[in-house]
Amino acid sequence: MKAICSKNHRYNPMFSVLPENQGKTGRHKCAGCAVELAMLNKAKGIPASRDDSILAELPESQAGNVRHKDAYAAYQMVYQY
Repeated sequence: MKAICSKNHRYNPMFSVLPENQGKTGRHKCAGCAVELAMLNKAKGIPASRDDSILAELPESQAGNVRHKDAYAAYQMVYQY
């Protein structure tokens, strides 16, 4: 059974600026959870992942503003700013 995100960050309007993604590991992964993972890893001094395999264990989400959004782009956004 796939984990489904139920956190309120799914409805954060900031995710509306992300590109859509319908492929690879990041397909249907929660962009909000990807941001949280990146923030945690960055705080620990872990370098950004070079591919979206980092998202493999994240829950999925098809709700709110994260629907079909690129979770890997959300992850990278944290490292860029």
